[in-house]
Amino acid sequence: MRRFSWFNTTSLTLGFAFLYLPMIILVVYSFNSSRLVTVWAGFSTKWYGELLQNEDFLQAAWVTLKVAFFASSIATVLGTMAAYVLVRGGRFNGRTLFSGMIYAPLVMPEVITGLSLLLLFIGIGLDRGILTVILAHTTFAMCYVSVVVSSRLVSFDRSLEEAALDLGCSPFEAFRLVTLPIIAPAVISGWLLAFTLSLDDLVIASFTTGPGATTLPIKVFSAVRLGVSPEINALSTIMIGIVTLGVVTTSLMSKRAAVRQAREERAAERLT
Repeated sequence: MRRFSWFNTTSLTLGFAFLYLPMIILVVYSFNSSRLVTVWAGFSTKWYGELLQNEDFLQAAWVTLKVAFFASSIATVLGTMAAYVLVRGGRFNGRTLFSGMIYAPLVMPEVITGLSLLLLFIGIGLDRGILTVILAHTTFAMCYVSVVVSSRLVSFDRSLEEAALDLGCSPFEAFRLVTLPIIAPAVISGWLLAFTLSLDDLVIASFTTGPGATTLPIKVFSAVRLGVSPEINALSTIMIGIVTLGVVTTSLMSKRAAVRQAREERAAERLT
């Protein structure tokens, strides 16, 4: 086993400090009683109370959650369908064009995507609002879902579907009862990825939003332009806490599942 040298230790320390020290400072100053975020005036939680009473931030957070939920759900359905066509459709006319249209938004600058969608909505006379933001987020999120699900379908054992068909299942029943449960982890991962991308998006939403459809990233960006307030520090701390809790919970569940699987494998070996 290799030991840590002073160079490795220093590099690791500086790397973690570069990544997490700003977050730690932000969390500490979210409990600052002073309105000046760079001047420490004592410990206080009053800015969390102020945040919970800020209707603008609460409304923006609610809009963001609604947009993320509906956009990720629609993107998961469309992305799964697109992945199934790409993997199982074989060779068909327009396959190259279809594949290019699926993967293009992955590398397309968000400014171009947002501007093109804005021009589309204006061209068809669709008023900008929550609906346009959902459609915009669905457009680019479904590409990520398609990539995730495609990688799972490529390694899928098709003999399982064939066995279901031989036993009397229709193609749709075979997909619903056999294929979908097996690829469910990839579908769920795609939904979570699409949900996260929608929550984090600023550029595309800023092009396609309208009155009453201000998302939380747009609200925070607009507020930061006038100066960082302690309420934004409190909001950021809450978001960091939610993400940390989700990561820890997922890690514990994965570890527990791995331990249970190893226990079941040992029990099966003893029986054999």
